[in-house]
Amino acid sequence: MEERIIAACDGASKGNPGPAAWAWVVADAEGNPLRWEAGPLGTATNNIAELTALLELLSSTDPAVPVEVRMDSQYAMNAVTKWLPGWKRNGWKTSGGKPVANRELVVGIDELLSGRSVTFRYVPAHQVDGDPLNALADQAASEAAVSQQAAGTAHGSATMPVPAPARSTKSRSGTPAKSGAAGKARTGGTIRAKFAGRCHCGKPYAAKDMIAKNPNGWGHPECRVAPA
Repeated sequence: MEERIIAACDGASKGNPGPAAWAWVVADAEGNPLRWEAGPLGTATNNIAELTALLELLSSTDPAVPVEVRMDSQYAMNAVTKWLPGWKRNGWKTSGGKPVANRELVVGIDELLSGRSVTFRYVPAHQVDGDPLNALADQAASEAAVSQQAAGTAHGSATMPVPAPARSTKSRSGTPAKSGAAGKARTGGTIRAKFAGRCHCGKPYAAKDMIAKNPNGWGHPECRVAPA
């Protein structure tokens, strides 16, 4: 039996709410990726996608093996590590007396956490030299949100997702980098799209996806040298 596994999970929603998906990546104790999975959610919020990613991850790992879960969603992490006990004491009501949002997902996660060793680690998203497992899960969720197709090791994928280039939070002068379509990252002209569009390869990209300039306009970074 494995002594310990490391995993990351992430959700994506292109519009919040909009086309959404979840994803997780499981690695060995040294952090080497072993398998991954992503699934579509139709139209959903980012919070639903994040919670579903955690639910799917816990459902897909051996409860007898301790697991470290890395996440970039403070909402999902706080929901299960800080707020959950109070919600249960209050009859699934918030401190303000309102029904807990996404209760069904939170209850499912609570049941899967029972009797097993799970530690949570928050990792910032889209950072240069950031957590590589989180970057893989982020990319897988983003791609599944756009395609609305399940993917992963169990679906015949022999390789891991390829994360888009991360953007530094500072410019070369040391000042915060600009955001939006006008703020180019220091990654060869790659920026985050302000609006959804379509690459010359024929496939769409969503708002906030990483895109790059090519002779035919803006599109996927990997298509910038491809012929139209």
